[in-house]
Parts: sequence; structure tokens; C-alpha cells
Amino acid sequence: MSRLPLLAAGALFGAAYAARIRPWSQRWGATDEEVDRVWPGDEYCPYAEDQATRAVTVEAPVESVWPWILQLGQDRGGFYSYDILENLFGCEMPRVERIVPEWQQRKVGDLVWLATPERYGGKGCMMVGWLEPHRAMTLIMPDDAEEVAAGGEARHGIWSFLLNPIDDGSCRLLTRSRPGREPFGGALGQRLFMEPAHFVMERRMLLTIRDLAEDLHHGGRF
Repeated sequence: MSRLPLLAAGALFGAAYAARIRPWSQRWGATDEEVDRVWPGDEYCPYAEDQATRAVTVEAPVESVWPWILQLGQDRGGFYSYDILENLFGCEMPRVERIVPEWQQRKVGDLVWLATPERYGGKGCMMVGWLEPHRAMTLIMPDDAEEVAAGGEARHGIWSFLLNPIDDGSCRLLTRSRPGREPFGGALGQRLFMEPAHFVMERRMLLTIRDLAEDLHHGGRF
């Protein structure tokens, strides 16, 4: 059987992904101003050739959204995404849909686990590199912590969670990712696997945090 039809179909999909799907997914939900804006944490990857900015509107104030961001992590509330898929890779991701008072403290240097410490040689984590309450939390790889603390760059990239108030009762919840000079999986791995997988999971996370924050605010339980 000729492989030409399969190769042609693959080429067409690749062209469509590059021209349409990828640009849409890299800025899902974000406005032009939000995409072009310099956000807290960007300074750690000043030479990034690419980035992803995604956003949702939350009909609740930042005070109702921030607690869910502080609870991110395998050792806390999970990532509010497709935990079934995460657990296929041995992450043992919990799903906690309530505010836990003991998890409402974060500081620069805290580890945010992406999987259990027993998996992936204890390297399945990121670190809080920047924290501004009710505004921004930027995660970096632990290997970059010393360089970032000295005013250098995060060579492996950043992942930021951002809140921008609209008015007293609503805000924008955004994420900003920059791959850095030495992205996990290399440049090809980023394009072929990490970017599509991250989009699927991050989109669900944003929507779930939005729903949880709105329920929290309108239910009067904050």
C-alpha cells in the first residue's frame, strides 16, 4: 500500500496546525492587549522567542480566585484539570474543590509538585520564583532558582498565574508560559508534545478555577 496518502494527510494536518490551530491555542481566550503586555515573571525569560497567553473572565473578585491558585500542586489541591489523564502518568493527582486554610500560604522558594516526590526521581516539581498576593505567582524550575535569585534568567522557562481586576466583582484570570533557552524536552518536543498537551490541560484548569471561584463568591462562602 502506498504511503503517499498518509504522508499527504500528515503534511496537510501539519500545515493546518501551524497556520490555524497552534496560533489559536497559544492565545486561547486572551485579548491582543493581554498577549502583547509584559506580565510579572516575563523578566525571567527576557529572550523567549515564543510564549503562550491564555485567559478567562471570572465573575468574581480576585479575592475569590487567589485561594485556588495558592492551592495548586499535587501535594495540595491538584491542578483542577483532567486528573484521570494526569494519573495515567503516575502523578497521583488529587482533586480538592474546597478552600483549605492550611494551604493559603505560599512564599518564594516553595516547591509546587507536578507529581508525587517518588516519581521522576523527585524532579517532578516547579518552584515559586515570584509571588505578589492577589496578583501573580510565577513558577520556575528548581535548577534555575540560583540564577534567578542572582538576577539571571530562567533557562528552562516560566509558568505564571495572573489576576487582573475588571471591577469590584470580576477579573481576568490568565496564564503566561515562556519556554526559555533550554525548554523541557527540547524545542521539537515542545512543539510536538508539550504545547498541545499543556493547552488541553491548562484550558480545563482555567475553566475549573473560574467555576469554583464563581461558586465560592456567589454562594457567599468566602
